[in-house]
Amino acid sequence: MNKNLQQLYSIAEKPKKLILGLMSGTSLDGLDMALCRIEGTGLQSSIELLKFYTYPYSSPQKHRLKEVVSQEDVSLQDVTILHAWLAELHARFVLETLEQWGIDPADIDLLASHGQTVYHAPQRLHNLLTLPNATLQLGDGDHLAVKTGILTISDFRQKHMATGLEGAPLAPYADYMLFSKRGINRILLNIGGIANFTYLPASLAPQEVFATDTGPGNCLIDWAMQHFFSPQTYDRGGSIAQQGAVNKLLLDALKSHLFFTENLPKTTGAELFNKKYIAQVQKQLPDINIPPEDWVTTLTRFTAETIAEAILRIPDMPQAEVIVSGGGYHNVCLMGWLQELLPHCVFVDMESLSSIVPDAKEAVLMAVLANECVAGEGYALGEAPALTMGKVSFA
Repeated sequence: MNKNLQQLYSIAEKPKKLILGLMSGTSLDGLDMALCRIEGTGLQSSIELLKFYTYPYSSPQKHRLKEVVSQEDVSLQDVTILHAWLAELHARFVLETLEQWGIDPADIDLLASHGQTVYHAPQRLHNLLTLPNATLQLGDGDHLAVKTGILTISDFRQKHMATGLEGAPLAPYADYMLFSKRGINRILLNIGGIANFTYLPASLAPQEVFATDTGPGNCLIDWAMQHFFSPQTYDRGGSIAQQGAVNKLLLDALKSHLFFTENLPKTTGAELFNKKYIAQVQKQLPDINIPPEDWVTTLTRFTAETIAEAILRIPDMPQAEVIVSGGGYHNVCLMGWLQELLPHCVFVDMESLSSIVPDAKEAVLMAVLANECVAGEGYALGEAPALTMGKVSFA
């Protein structure tokens, strides 16, 4: 047998695996790294988060990514080069972090890399009805594997799209394994640049699992902070949002997009909710003068209302526990409004249910998907067929 296949076979057979999950989200804060020990597969999985760290991007690195991420007009040369450049950058982050943790890269069974979404284009966004759903993530798995010496699983979204789905959200596949509990309805809400949630029914019936994007999470709030309050890049703790007032005209204009009337589930991204979106809204309100603080407050309310309204569209919406992760978890103003808008829900801290801290959840998801790729059999959720996701890159 080929020695690489033998290595893969040996890892797949291990009862416990040490997997480093990597996630770089739409906020472009940095690379989240979650070191997980995973035993078993599927619903028999046991996941322990051992270490977590976010390696921040430098300003030049963040600028280089912003020039291509979610942009319609970019240089093909830039995109091509960044595919290798980002993988090598992430490899350096990984090796430096493992050294800080005192862990030999040879002890890591798998790297699980999401990469950086450069463009997400489901049919509902590109509107080219003869063409398929599509997505593209930067950060080549072969470069990561070679530079770190660790077998790498990457490019998880493509299999999801190949089956006719939209490539997002992927969170349900880990949420169902980690957080389902018979007798309790749960909503796993992730507020990153874009917000999404997974509904886990008390029945544990996989066909009833429901997952969707809801619209903006932090992306437009971050835009307002960078536009009006530079060099601040985000509203730490929601402090600016607490100082302003909600502008009802602006809020109504923000919510007027047809995306919010479309049936669930659906996906979206910064390809829609960006500064062009803001410019289109401003055209609807040419004579209105809005103070900077009110922009941040209104955009925060916009995020809260669109999340809550999507959750309330779950058929026969029952009482449920809401478990929040992502950067929006730290925004006191946003979280307060969500609890106000969802009075029938009980908000539960993720750490009270598992070893996973909210900021690490997306990187943990990557580790879970990698484990399923090499050792799982796939399972069906909602209307999706049973599948495992990810491509294998040998060192």
